[in-house]
Amino acid sequence: MPVNGLLNTDITKMSHDEENALIAERRRKLHALRESGIAYPNDFRRDALAEELHQTHGAKDNDALETEVITVSVAGRMMAKRVMGKASFAKLQDRSGQIQLFVQRNSIGEDVYEAFRHWDVGDIVAAEGRLFKTKTGELSVWVERLRLMTKSLRPLPEKFHGLSDQEQRYRQRYVDLIVNEGSREVFRLRSRIVKYIRDYLDTLGFQEVETPMMHAIPGGALARPFVTHHNALDMKLYLRIAPELYLKRLVVGGFERVYEINRSFRNEGVSTQHNPEFTMLEVYMAYADFNDQMELVESMIHGLAGGLMGGGVCTYQDREVDLGSPFRRQSLEEAVLEANPAMESERCRDVAYLREVCDGLGIHVENSWGAGKLLTEVFEKTVEPGLWDPTFITGFPTEVSPLARSNDLDPFITDRFELFLTGREIANGFSELNDPEEQARRFGEQVAS
Repeated sequence: MPVNGLLNTDITKMSHDEENALIAERRRKLHALRESGIAYPNDFRRDALAEELHQTHGAKDNDALETEVITVSVAGRMMAKRVMGKASFAKLQDRSGQIQLFVQRNSIGEDVYEAFRHWDVGDIVAAEGRLFKTKTGELSVWVERLRLMTKSLRPLPEKFHGLSDQEQRYRQRYVDLIVNEGSREVFRLRSRIVKYIRDYLDTLGFQEVETPMMHAIPGGALARPFVTHHNALDMKLYLRIAPELYLKRLVVGGFERVYEINRSFRNEGVSTQHNPEFTMLEVYMAYADFNDQMELVESMIHGLAGGLMGGGVCTYQDREVDLGSPFRRQSLEEAVLEANPAMESERCRDVAYLREVCDGLGIHVENSWGAGKLLTEVFEKTVEPGLWDPTFITGFPTEVSPLARSNDLDPFITDRFELFLTGREIANGFSELNDPEEQARRFGEQVAS
């Protein structure tokens, strides 16, 4: 049922002129508010949230609520309004959820009721009144005092479809959060995940730190940095690609277990899996190797799944993901041969043969690439997209792992793992290369290539 011509209007399908007309009408209402008094008051204080009211009083019947006479003050954004003569209903949304308002002309006065009739969906409203239940059993506030706190100048997306365009949701995240409960829940879950990670690592004796975000030299990963200028020092600086070098210095200084939940910046492509600015967890642990790191990561994710998601199996993009079972472990070479049964296992390190394989798969090849890089390209093309449930891939070639320790028995590969989930890499770890001369040699090779 349309209310003020807005509830069933999809602004994503409006013409520019139609949207401007709606905004102009709301500005006229704001102008009238300014003339009548304070347009944006800041003197209301609520004493209850929607979710708390539902949890505490939702199971009570109306007789019990009438007997207790529970008076509350609530405030939030008006998400729906239904006007019916001398009485109306509205849905108020605060940070916890929604509560229904019952607005009656006899209860709030004719002047306020008439003003309320012209308020718009999206306005922020404050209400005081007593709790009761409607004939349909919905917990509601019988409003006795009602105020407009903030006039919304732009219409919200149509209520039944919300903000559905993915790019618009990213660009106007604030609108997405207003109209999509699922998006708000993702934000809440993310905060709980970060808190869990901190608690988990702190319990194991790790020290959380903050390291510089502006570096004199770019380092820590193979990526193009963002460049800025420090005016006071008159020098070029780089936004960090990774906190790696500073965290390693802390290990050298005696912090044997250290971590940072950091913002990093990589001036490269943008996709659904890559953003130039992102949050990363980086952990360093002395007297341990990549096997210990895999145990750490797997245990942490098992705890996250059980503690925050109610079990080991969750759904992502309409597919189930098992986070509770032991993670699969497989070497890179084993994974490539499994996905490409026609390949000859004894030639997996033969450069000429791997070039033929890459050519058959349509993989672009550079003249400088050796067997390790070629094999990794085959892995990324044929294996990685199919790794849906958590899988540790180990044994990455030394050629593509300049910071990782070579395997003591097989120097072609390193003691390194990557964790894959839903077809993408979510973690990378390795036994540190602790031979400084070998590290310098590899850096030299990297620069030369």
